[in-house]
Amino acid sequence: MFEDRSYKRTFYSAPQSVQSLIAAFLEPGLIVAVLLAALAWCDEPVVRPVYVLCLLVFALTFPGRDRFLLHPVSAILDVLGSWLTLLAILAAFGYATNSLKYFEPDVLMFWAVATPLAQGAAIGAGRLCLRWMAGRPQTQRPALIVGAGELGAKVARALGEDPLSGRRLLGFFDDRDGERLDASTQGRVLGRLAELPHEIERLGVREVYITLPLGSQPRLVKLLENLQGTTASLYFVPDVFGISIIQGRLKDLNGVPVVGICETPFTGTNGLAKRAADIVLSCLILVLIAPILLAVALGVKLSSPGPVIFKQRRNGLDGEEIEVYKFRSMRVMDNGSVVKQATKDDPRITPFGAFIRRTSLDELPQFVNVLQGRMSIVGPRPHAVAHNQQYRELIKAYMVRHKVKPGITGWAQVNGLRGETDTLDKMRQRVEYDLEYLRNWSLALDLQIIVRTARLMLFDRNAY
Repeated sequence: MFEDRSYKRTFYSAPQSVQSLIAAFLEPGLIVAVLLAALAWCDEPVVRPVYVLCLLVFALTFPGRDRFLLHPVSAILDVLGSWLTLLAILAAFGYATNSLKYFEPDVLMFWAVATPLAQGAAIGAGRLCLRWMAGRPQTQRPALIVGAGELGAKVARALGEDPLSGRRLLGFFDDRDGERLDASTQGRVLGRLAELPHEIERLGVREVYITLPLGSQPRLVKLLENLQGTTASLYFVPDVFGISIIQGRLKDLNGVPVVGICETPFTGTNGLAKRAADIVLSCLILVLIAPILLAVALGVKLSSPGPVIFKQRRNGLDGEEIEVYKFRSMRVMDNGSVVKQATKDDPRITPFGAFIRRTSLDELPQFVNVLQGRMSIVGPRPHAVAHNQQYRELIKAYMVRHKVKPGITGWAQVNGLRGETDTLDKMRQRVEYDLEYLRNWSLALDLQIIVRTARLMLFDRNAY
């Protein structure tokens, strides 16, 4: 169920140039405009620190994200996540430089509340504009799909789920018999491939999506030669549906186009944003939970003999072996080639250990691992090295989860897959959620996972 969405995101979300340009300037421009409006509303002068703040904000937020085609709820969550992250960074910077004194609290409060409201209104207006433009006959883009098999049907669904793009699917062209076609394309085949160039001109087709298998190379070459005499835009859709695509994208390798199938989402500015958020949040959390850390450490020491901190061998980024810190919750410390997962009523777990495992307090030392750069606050949970060796042979794309740093909490954990994975199916489900996180990562998603984790620490019953 996850491949469908990643496939659509990979090949059908290329932004339009004008839309991308507007989105690039919209977010930083609105943030600066609302700040100036807050100063005017509170009758405060525009002094030098304001100019510095405007430049800093613009530099941190440019280019803005294109959220016009996102689902409204996803767009709102993305705006809130990005804005709260930016506020945290600015607050930390202001505190470190003692520059908060230059701004009135009323101005900052007005700015903090009004900015996401203004961004939400702008996104809503943009969606209405795109919907209006998509409905105009002169802006619609009639499209055809070459190949009425399973892949062609998936492309058709992807086009149908993008009503703001203005694309209008007319039908399919295919030479194969009806029994070899996908059931959903029956009755929608308009003709054979030889008729396609003529029909493109007759129907005014603007876009053609070619979904023929790579095994049909001679037929593909002939088809492309025939279609180059038309004015339609041509798109070749490679049949990679059976592959787990992670952050698929096109790249230019010194003039040679290459298709990325499996990449980490944390490259370039995304990597900097992720690391900055980890450092800021982990420092803040460690300061806030310092009394809890001391209390838990004392409880572990008094509950049973042994060290307070248990260092576990885990696989981190790119599969490299790291040491992960936890408060010791067991009488034994399995860390070898065979590691038995904790189970319900496990006799190895101390009474105090059961409490800190159930509330996830045993994981708190891992915020130190985050500061060290070994882990992230949000990411796939690290499994024992022995378990990795076992499951990489049993679960497809298992090791892909190591394309990012392991996390203290993750998408799988907040979706009910926390605790013992006593069956292969449970572990497979956990891996599927980890891969889903890699495909759809954003700072807003990280923030959502952190909030849901805090709630689960109090109410979850799956950890032991």
